[in-house]
Amino acid sequence: MSTLAAALAAGPVVLDGGLSNQLEAQGCDLSDALWSARLLADAPGEIAAAHAAYVRAGARVVITASYQATYEGFARAGIGRERAAELLASSVRLASDAVGPDGWVAASVGPYGAMLADGSEYRGRYGLTVRELARFHRPRVETLAAAGPAVLALETVPDADEAEALLGVCADVGVPVWLSYTVEGGRTRAGQPLEEAFAVAAGNDRVIAVGVNCCAPAEVGEAVAAAVAVTGKPAVAYPNSGEAWDPGARAWRGGAGRPLAGAREWVAAGARLVGGCCRVGPGEIAWLAREVGENPPDI
Repeated sequence: MSTLAAALAAGPVVLDGGLSNQLEAQGCDLSDALWSARLLADAPGEIAAAHAAYVRAGARVVITASYQATYEGFARAGIGRERAAELLASSVRLASDAVGPDGWVAASVGPYGAMLADGSEYRGRYGLTVRELARFHRPRVETLAAAGPAVLALETVPDADEAEALLGVCADVGVPVWLSYTVEGGRTRAGQPLEEAFAVAAGNDRVIAVGVNCCAPAEVGEAVAAAVAVTGKPAVAYPNSGEAWDPGARAWRGGAGRPLAGAREWVAAGARLVGGCCRVGPGEIAWLAREVGENPPDI
């Protein structure tokens, strides 16, 4: 099968949707600090079922359940380093089994703020240097890369400094990456202009796509245009449902509309990896696959 980068050159590729909302729809409790990563240890079959739901819907790229899976987070839950490494690797295996030979696995590398489990990924500016952030990310990135994903998804990144740290770490692991910021008001969550943030990836041959995720759908069009203009690379876009996350209440606020309704416009502007993030389920991905994908969904 061709590489994911080659597939992007041929046209848009459909990503999956939000893992957490699908797990909750299956009856899973995600209320602890490890969020969906806890199920890697406690209920891997539920993760496999969630991945399979998106593949049936037409997704060709499945993102692993490792967004909030870190050595530090596992340690706080009483899980030792060797077992943590096994769980990280298992996230890639579960996604690979679901997507099969005709799709690709994106190993999720969430931001430092995800490990804190307090909504910090929507703020950035943790008070850490680029070097300190790189030190935090390196062990997990190396473990995920060794498990053999098609790409590392550096996702929900709130801050260009963290993007710089992640790209520096990933330069050493031999796996392609995509870089995806979470944004608000046309800037990163840390307040940086998008042109400045996307420039971190310009000229980096390891990066196959640049864009946004875990943001309001209304933010996507402008961000895609900026990502393509600054980097000349394909864009990646997978917004939330349009609802807003309240970290204090650990609940979603507002109403969901049609979060992927602008997908054709995003593709016209240069998006080549398109899907959904939080609260975007298999139904929306099935619609997206019919709109822009090459494979019709099975549901």
